[in-house]
Amino acid sequence: MAMGLLEAGIATEVIALFLGHETPKTTHLYMEASLTMKKQALEKISPPKTKRSSFQPDEALLRFLENL
Repeated sequence: MAMGLLEAGIATEVIALFLGHETPKTTHLYMEASLTMKKQALEKISPPKTKRSSFQPDEALLRFLENL
């Protein structure tokens, strides 16, 4: 029930009161982000603008590793 209320946009403090919890911290123990919530969060951000590169070790490093 807590997840349904959270997904409906109800504040954690209100959910805590509704469920009879002493504090919102108690309610948080029962709530985890659903897959739908995670997808919505990811849709709100854009990927970082970084160039992908792969590590290329130099000869000195390769020799060092071979000698281990």
